[in-house]
Amino acid sequence: MTMQVTMTVNGEEVSREIEPRLLLVHFLRDEIGLTGTHWGCDTSNCGVCVVLLDGVPAKSCTVLAAMAGGHEIQTVEGMAQGGTLHPVQEGFFQEHGLQCGFCTPAMMLTAQALLEVNPDPSTTEIREAIYGTACRCTGYENIVRAIRWAAEHPALEEVTA
Repeated sequence: MTMQVTMTVNGEEVSREIEPRLLLVHFLRDEIGLTGTHWGCDTSNCGVCVVLLDGVPAKSCTVLAAMAGGHEIQTVEGMAQGGTLHPVQEGFFQEHGLQCGFCTPAMMLTAQALLEVNPDPSTTEIREAIYGTACRCTGYENIVRAIRWAAEHPALEEVTA
């Protein structure tokens, strides 16, 4: 048995026939080829599968693709605009906020959502926001600095490499 699902992904409407039990993470990766959303733990503990669901961070391994029907999904592939990195992406570059890169898309999307509701978060607020995404490579210091950098450089026009 299959069903039709339609959602907006990175600003584009996407429709597919899917099995009702298909997880959003697999829909994004396998059905539409957006592999920036990673799949890590199978238990929703690691948080590396975070995407923005109507602007709110959501673990895509806990959301059925059918449940995302009619909603807006943003993945890391949708962050850069017109060839210009989003300030969060630029911050991760400037402050060396990644190592292996596995958790990076989820961290970036979480940071983007945080900065949209709190453009000047404290270090504690940044750490609380990214708490749900595990990074096995860093001590989070550079990630926090990257998000702070993005908070201090909010306009895409101000971003320089």
